[in-house]
Amino acid sequence: MLGASATSMRWGALSEAGSVVSMLAGLPAESPDKLARNFPALIRDCPPWRRQLAENAVADLAAIMEPGLAALLAVNARGADPRPAATALWHEFMSARAAILGLLPQSSHLGPRRSA
Repeated sequence: MLGASATSMRWGALSEAGSVVSMLAGLPAESPDKLARNFPALIRDCPPWRRQLAENAVADLAAIMEPGLAALLAVNARGADPRPAATALWHEFMSARAAILGLLPQSSHLGPRRSA
């Protein structure tokens, strides 16, 4: 198990990587999503089995995005068109991210639970 802070940092890095992939695909910038932004806090309050699944899924997505982004940047640096490959990686990223966010339990509009 990675731990909440490692998962939170990895989630943030994945969001940034997704933004770069979107840009390389020639897609418009994505609007910040409240659920995705609050994911680290929301998953922290979930049962351990759900949190473990999410941590594993985040690690798996990072394992896909790291070499994929490196390849896209190399293609772009050589002057080739990265859009087709970036679009494919973008769709994979969005599908995986949606599945990860699907691990969150349904919650109210109040946001993550806070305690003093």
